Amino acid sequence: MKPSLLDRVTIEPGKCGGRPCIRGLRIRVTDVLGLLGAGASHQEILEDYPLLEENDILAALEYAAVQTDHAILISA
Repeated sequence: MKPSLLDRVTIEPGKCGGRPCIRGLRIRVTDVLGLLGAGASHQEILEDYPLLEENDILAALEYAAVQTDHAILISA
């Protein structure tokens, strides 16, 4: 069984205010997503954050996808 990329996302109450981080590092998922949104390439991110791996970037994207995939209830 292949480990899920989401296993790379950790949440610890005393680290980064309990926000989702990558592999227990003090690099938040939102930091990675912000860099991608600003146009940084995967290679640029990996150069700027040498502790990160390609699968960490993919994990941040997968985490964001899962978090936004919920039903919106609209009252009639």
